[in-house]
Amino acid sequence: MIPSPASPPHVRRDGTTLVRTHAVPAARSARTVRRPRPAGAPARPDPTAPPLGTLSPPVPPAVLAAVLGSYRTAPPVSVRPVAEGLLNRGYLVTTADARYFLKCYVDRATASRTAVTAQHRATAALHARGLPVTPPLAGRDGCTVTTRRGRLFALYPWVEGDHRHGDALDHPHCADLGILLGRLHGALAEACGPVRQPAGRLAADPEETGALVADLRRRIGPRPVPGSFDALAAEHLAERLDLLAQHGRRRPAPDEAPPTGWTHGDFHGLNLLHRDGRVTAVLDWDKLGLHPTAEEAVRAATLVFNDRTTGVLDLCRVRAYARAYRAEAAAGPPVLAAAVRRVWWERLNDLWMLQWHYQRGDHRADQLFPAAAGQLRWWCEEYEQVLDAFTN
Repeated sequence: MIPSPASPPHVRRDGTTLVRTHAVPAARSARTVRRPRPAGAPARPDPTAPPLGTLSPPVPPAVLAAVLGSYRTAPPVSVRPVAEGLLNRGYLVTTADARYFLKCYVDRATASRTAVTAQHRATAALHARGLPVTPPLAGRDGCTVTTRRGRLFALYPWVEGDHRHGDALDHPHCADLGILLGRLHGALAEACGPVRQPAGRLAADPEETGALVADLRRRIGPRPVPGSFDALAAEHLAERLDLLAQHGRRRPAPDEAPPTGWTHGDFHGLNLLHRDGRVTAVLDWDKLGLHPTAEEAVRAATLVFNDRTTGVLDLCRVRAYARAYRAEAAAGPPVLAAAVRRVWWERLNDLWMLQWHYQRGDHRADQLFPAAAGQLRWWCEEYEQVLDAFTN
């Protein structure tokens, strides 16, 4: 059994928190049994957190050389940065006989040795179960984590494949993706051990969201020369207040949350490699943690099967994917219905892209905002159609 990391709960890229729970304790007397409490509401990005990841200082060549020298690989011929990714730095390492991916962990929510080691143990367990997950290589000291100048590194074999958006997948491949995620959830449950279910999960508070909207609007207002992004953001924030007023009564109750289990935490197209009609690797396990598994299935579909300009979901592909996931994960329509409602509510209260832009001065997610705003607007209008695609 792979224990959960001892680090604090992680804040996801979309603002939700991965709440840590533990295996069910041995039976106690009725007086000492602690009843589970509802898990906390989704956390919002810390506005004081510095934007790191790909904005962190590059790793000096001497440090890269020292890190690579701690492995039993041939000397590198070239080392070049990998462009994709927001939270950590990556490098393509080429030697005379092989290629590798060197990962530098810099996101402060996930870059602890305890957390990274737990992720490595989990990926090794999934790989042993025949899933397309590549564990890191051990160094000369037998460890998979290397530390240099306060930074953590891991070296992985390079996996061939391409990132493919949902519009490039035919319906059988959409179904295969649902089966894969269901198998990952099942294998994680075996590898990471039993989970004590919380009494429920709190949903985002719309009053808190309203206060956040007011803060963001104040930050836009005094700008001497508002740009096109400012105009779109101001329009969306006004619309968001209208949507909250219209749908505020639909806030999910804590006891309506689907069952909690171990999840990948960031399952989307940029963390999947495809080759010859199949997924060759599921990448980036930084957000491994406990979350309602069916919610991950819904959230992944909204990121994979969306129109990248308008955000509108391809419901035919969603249906093929969701049917396969439900069958593999033994998750019935009521579980997926609850997950759809909670993910929709989460999005209705989520403003992480605007928080990054206006509170942290980090513009890396700006290009994602128009489609995200469009998807929320469309989802509110077509809620029943979306629900049907996931449950029938």
